Amino acid sequence: MRSEKWQLYVKRCARISRRALAVGILLHFSFFISHASFSRIAAQESGKASFYSRSATGTRTASGERLHHDSMTCAHRTYPFGTLLRVTNPANDKSVVVRVIDRGPFVRGRIIDLSWGAAKAIGMTQQGIASVIVEQVGYVQVPYRAPEKLDLPHLSLEIHEPVGITPEWQALDTTFIKRQMKRTKLKTKMQLSKQQLQKLTK
Repeated sequence: MRSEKWQLYVKRCARISRRALAVGILLHFSFFISHASFSRIAAQESGKASFYSRSATGTRTASGERLHHDSMTCAHRTYPFGTLLRVTNPANDKSVVVRVIDRGPFVRGRIIDLSWGAAKAIGMTQQGIASVIVEQVGYVQVPYRAPEKLDLPHLSLEIHEPVGITPEWQALDTTFIKRQMKRTKLKTKMQLSKQQLQKLTK
């Protein structure tokens, strides 16, 4: 009886585990599909944009890079560092491509913080805050490697000793060693003479 009950228990556990595995696979694929559709939708977003003041030049951003007011950079909450975004001002149809180097803005309704130079390029420095359209156009890998292989000259780092020429430091070392040897010889002679005198006096 116990063996039969144990077999039934094992069969029930196997059924439950199979159902749980099937549900997990379905949830995984549904999340993947929803995430892909959301990424397509979020490839272009619209909202309010603000910009850094010129006095913020030199401050260190979340990526570690220092901010400069003339650089075409920005801050975004979700895009990875190095992402290239095109920011368009629909009021005057001016657009600029900026690179994400910081996180923010953390104010409700705002989607991006531009550098002063980027804000000037799309004509929003007088307003302070403007409605913009943001879309991803590319990605710059960090560290910023060149797309093509650079033909650099070959440098030989082998050390070649000069023939027949002794370096100055080596010559100084040999003279110093010779002087030290002479001093030690004199000291030993003095000690021997002292010992001989002590023996004679005794």
